[in-house]
Amino acid sequence: MLSHTFRLLLVACLLASSVWAANDSFLGKWKVNPSKSKLNDEMKVEVAGANRYAITFAPGLVDTVVADGSDQPALHGTTLSVTVKGPNRWEVIRKMKGRTLLTGYWTLSEDGKTLNDAYTEYAPDGSPSSIPYVYERTAGSSGFPGTWDSESEKVKAGIELQIQPYEGDGLSFNSPDAEMTKKMKFDGNDYPDLDPNADPGSASSGRRVNERTLEITDKFKGKITGTRQIELSTDLKTLTVTVFLVGQSRPKSILVFDRE
Repeated sequence: MLSHTFRLLLVACLLASSVWAANDSFLGKWKVNPSKSKLNDEMKVEVAGANRYAITFAPGLVDTVVADGSDQPALHGTTLSVTVKGPNRWEVIRKMKGRTLLTGYWTLSEDGKTLNDAYTEYAPDGSPSSIPYVYERTAGSSGFPGTWDSESEKVKAGIELQIQPYEGDGLSFNSPDAEMTKKMKFDGNDYPDLDPNADPGSASSGRRVNERTLEITDKFKGKITGTRQIELSTDLKTLTVTVFLVGQSRPKSILVFDRE
């Protein structure tokens, strides 16, 4: 049987855990403030042979193609074609089973420091959605090869994040629009990603840096892919989520949420 003292200690620990969960300042419903938030898109173009290029669209997502205009096997069962339209113009088209998914018309500025991408995505019914991206060169010296960063895409209004208790001192994060659907304790262990769109093998671990800062490490099959820093303002009314991806020089996103 448990001793009387041990039972008292056990009850005290359970009560302390419940109090922690109830008083955790991160709990609540949060709504994004688009005017204070920003997104960064970074891509890399590297020479991989004669008229052959490796294009990194995100860490671990690399397509290597010959720039001859032909449809070539690419990521996730798609095809990718790159057509050289001139010394400073490329046409980039991705397809799936012959259906066009996206087009990008890339144009370099005369000084080679800016890349304009007239980008269009196509829904299954064929309806287009366009974003005129403007990238600035952050590595490389001439031509399309180099590292390019763009803050052209804007954060959409209406994104919400709900944070609830999870198993005592853990937390549950629910925001499909912010690609953040997780449940975890901050004990350094890996917890499977609950996002239905996440790749199998995705997981995250977390730690409490201090009373107002959390750090979440995202992994894929045990390999670190990025980190998320979640920080509360001193008045506890603002929550900032900063996402860093491995191999990228700038944060992938900085989302600023106001408490609802």
